Amino acid sequence: MGPDYRFEDEAIAQGFGVVAGVDEVGRGPLAGPVTAAAVVLDPARIPAGLNDSKALTPKRREALFDEIAAVAHVSIAHASVEEIDEINILRASHLAMERAVAGLPVAAGFALVDGNLLPRDLRIPARAVIKGDALSLSISAASIMAKICRDRIMWDLAQHYPGYGWETNAGYPSKSHKEALRNLGVTPHHRRSFKPVHNILYQDNFVSD
Repeated sequence: MGPDYRFEDEAIAQGFGVVAGVDEVGRGPLAGPVTAAAVVLDPARIPAGLNDSKALTPKRREALFDEIAAVAHVSIAHASVEEIDEINILRASHLAMERAVAGLPVAAGFALVDGNLLPRDLRIPARAVIKGDALSLSISAASIMAKICRDRIMWDLAQHYPGYGWETNAGYPSKSHKEALRNLGVTPHHRRSFKPVHNILYQDNFVSD
């Protein structure tokens, strides 16, 4: 049983009108931004097969990305590595969500947000939905848009910083990525507040002292 439109219907029945699904990707990586998407679906033109992006094959995700972009209102936003290091990853992921909602080409009256915590500055009424990407069609769509956009960013960065495997690991702490960190060093796109990166920087500084 996949996601459906009941959360959206409940909000619409309460008079909120335009409902956006919101999700983020990239909390766990050692490198790259955290990326969020806000999506307002047209209930008459919802692409078939929407689901949690993690439950889809890469080919199916790419196809749905194009289908969603063609029929929905979509906003993509990011929080940078510098922002992640400055305000922490949870707050940065919420900042990206806030930016995504604010950037929608239509004004949303209500947001359905994946997870158990709501960003504090969404500026519209919202509901947190645990495992929302598997329950709400709008959040599922947002999870797909965010993942594809962030994966493309990491693929592009991999062309400039070869050896870290970002084109396949998307910056997550795979064994090969951590080995590359030790062998090649820390790039400007690594999150210095994350322990594996911080430890390498600290050890390097300790040795150089």
